[in-house]
Amino acid sequence: MDTLKISRRGFLKLSAATASAGAVPPLVAKAAAPAAPRPPVTATVTLHVNGKPQTLTLDTRTTLLDALREHMHLTGTKKGCDHGQCGACTVIVDGRRINSCLSLAVMHEGARVTTIEGLGTPRALHPMQAAFVRHDGYQCGYCTPGQICSAVAVLDEIRDDIPSHVSGDLGVHATPSPLEIRERMSGNICRCGAYSNIVEAIAEVAGSKA
Repeated sequence: MDTLKISRRGFLKLSAATASAGAVPPLVAKAAAPAAPRPPVTATVTLHVNGKPQTLTLDTRTTLLDALREHMHLTGTKKGCDHGQCGACTVIVDGRRINSCLSLAVMHEGARVTTIEGLGTPRALHPMQAAFVRHDGYQCGYCTPGQICSAVAVLDEIRDDIPSHVSGDLGVHATPSPLEIRERMSGNICRCGAYSNIVEAIAEVAGSKA
């Protein structure tokens, strides 16, 4: 029988391989499958949007903005900063303007919601829409729906004598002065810088209502 022959170099290689094999940790057991995510909590809400009832079943985390855009396909209301800072998402809820990106849809059960689509049509513009066109109160147009909804609400605030930070005398009937308009519209940002034209458009409509 032949004697097994191995060189010194081969012996060292075999020893090193054996030692390293012992240092390799055993295979980690297959990780357990992650638990299935829990389904979202949903709720049914009915909104009266632009004069029509809309009943939706929504994830309770859905904002009014996303309900309007993604579920009702009313894309006139724009998603700008999504942090309540630019005003592009402004809509009118029960007569008061709000940033729809900061408000959950389920908070407005039964509310009357007016978006830019509910103010007028291409053939029958709302007076504020027509004034924005006449005074070139927009450039890129992205903020315009929120600007117009806010402007409509601003005139209602002035008519109802709701004061602003620049109201000089709470005992005097509010007037739609440029200062009042600028202050009340300050939450609506126009990155194109059409502010002077926007103020002129609102002042024109305010004058026609005086």
